[in-house]
Amino acid sequence: MAEEMSAHEQTWGGERFRRTPSWMIGQLSIHGYRLLTEQFAAEGTKPYEYRVLASLADGGPASQATLGRRSGIHLSDLVATLNTLADRGHIRRDLDPADRRRNVITLTEDGYEHLARLDIRLAAAQDALLAALPPADRVALTDLLKRALDGLTPHRGR
Repeated sequence: MAEEMSAHEQTWGGERFRRTPSWMIGQLSIHGYRLLTEQFAAEGTKPYEYRVLASLADGGPASQATLGRRSGIHLSDLVATLNTLADRGHIRRDLDPADRRRNVITLTEDGYEHLARLDIRLAAAQDALLAALPPADRVALTDLLKRALDGLTPHRGR
């Protein structure tokens, strides 16, 4: 009798490959991104927008270039994201008094409130992604993933 395969086992690659950390992390990444985009879409937001809002909340007002480095978003993509956030009243652009050629981006009160709603959505996506794990295992997995990432050679986009 043929053994039934789980959804992730029905994808490409043999058993040997499906048991590698890189494949499993990749599969979790795909599912995690889908869950995240669904949660953020319910608030009319995209992941790039969350990254900008969180970067401003965590690091304070910043120039566009600094914000691009903090958030890991390429400047060509950042401009469109900033335009969207400004149109919605989540950020404010002010001329930098130290250098009037550039703007300083600041999170507005509406931006903080929107970010708080998105943080709830982010937590829901994480809970759905790791639903099979008890809380202690979720903490341990997060710690292990952070250690693995910290051990990588720094590269662009990280």
